[in-house]
This record gives sequence, C-alpha cells and structure tokens, in this order.
Amino acid sequence: MIDNDHTEHSTAPRLFVDATLAPDAVVSLGPEQTHYLLRVMRRPIGSEVQVFNSRDGLWLAQIGGQDRRRAQLAVKTNLQKQRVTDGPWLAFGVPKRPALEMILQKGTELGVSQFIPVATQRSLSERINPERLERIVIEAAEQCERLDVPAVMPIWRLADFLQQWPPERALLWCDERGGGVPIAEALDDLFGDDDEDALPRPWGLMIGPEGGFAAGELDGLEELPFVTRVALGPRILRAETAAIAALAIGQSIAGDGDLQVREP
Repeated sequence: MIDNDHTEHSTAPRLFVDATLAPDAVVSLGPEQTHYLLRVMRRPIGSEVQVFNSRDGLWLAQIGGQDRRRAQLAVKTNLQKQRVTDGPWLAFGVPKRPALEMILQKGTELGVSQFIPVATQRSLSERINPERLERIVIEAAEQCERLDVPAVMPIWRLADFLQQWPPERALLWCDERGGGVPIAEALDDLFGDDDEDALPRPWGLMIGPEGGFAAGELDGLEELPFVTRVALGPRILRAETAAIAALAIGQSIAGDGDLQVREP
C-alpha cells in the first residue's frame, strides 16, 4: 500500500541502507548507523525510522533487536515511490578538503546525479578518500530528503574524462577567465524547446581547480561539439562557489529535471 501523505512520519530519522526494501523485510544495521540511531538521535527500540536505498522508494521501519551494537529494522510501509531522475553531472578539478566537501554536499542538495573528480596540473587528487566522499553524499542525501544517492566516480585524467564524456550530454565549461556566453543564455538554448513532450537534454558542468586550469590544458576543448564555454559573471569565484552558482542557475532553468515515477 502506498501512503503518499507521510507528513506524520516526517520527524523520524532518515537512513540510507544498502538492502532490499519490501514489506516485512528485516535490515541489519552496522555499528555506525546503530550508534547514530540509538546514541546520537536517542531513538528507543520500537521507534520509527525512514529508510531508502536509491531503488525501492521511501519506507517506514521500526527499530528492533536486542543487540545495542547492531540494531535491526523491521520494514513496514512504503511512504513514497522511487523517483528516477537524470540530474546534471558535475566534473571538477579537485580542490582542498573543505571546498571538496562543500561541492559534494551542496551538489547533492542541488540534484547532481554524478560527481567526477578530474586530475589537473593544479588539482589535489592525491588527497581523495573515496570512502569519505561516499559518506558525505549519503549524509547529504539523507538530510535533503533525496530518494537516491549520487555516484562519486574515481578520479579521471582530464584527457580521459573528455574522451569518455557521452556526446549526447551537453557539457558547460565554466571558464574562470570570464570567456564564453552567459550561462543563462547557454542553458536557455539547451532547454528552450517549446515541445512540452520533449525530454530534457542531459547536461553537465566542468569547474576548474583552485587557481584555474594551467596553460594548454584545455587546448581544443571548444572544438568538441558537446562543449559550450560559459561565463558566470565579472567576478572571480572560488571553485566551490562557481559549482554551486552554476548548478543553481542550471536547475532553475532546466526545471530540476522532469521526474519519472517508478513503482517500487
């Protein structure tokens, strides 16, 4: 049974779980999530929690089990259908850790479906910790009430990234030097189709590293048919600011993607 009005359960903590969700399923939590529920959130045995797994929608579950180190969740009721979306991809030269974490957190809130760290001459790719990055996007998805968790790809070399980029997906290169067309104008060209039945064109952004791309790194980029060079205004922006601003503008114009609902 689908309960589309789940406001009465809105105060229950929300957790991402890597398990199948269905009526009467039992989900075993690890020590970290058990500690979060029982110690940090102080939820007693028998209380409710909302769970999602990026596949089966949002479910209401009940905390059970006697092991205080590994709680179990008894899955009860489906609260919301899974929404299948194709949000923007965000490629970025790897910045210092605080900026990197902000890009992942805010990008998740703004609907990014895939993050692509790119190794450039001025990026800090040796500082990438994949497990930590995954935890950041999971926590951000839990907090912003997404029903999916964006993918965080392994680091790509710049040349390999451009070679592997799917040509049907538009790539907006945010030029820190101020060149290119205004980003709103480029996005209007992408999403200005008057056909209401037309699917929105998939798109993505590329943000340079702190200090920008080195001379020669982007030679020939504008010759690629899927690339549009865009400007974000007259001021020099930090990498994380550029990513957030470009995503916010893009999602506003794109309509944040047409959501396709799939039955759990």
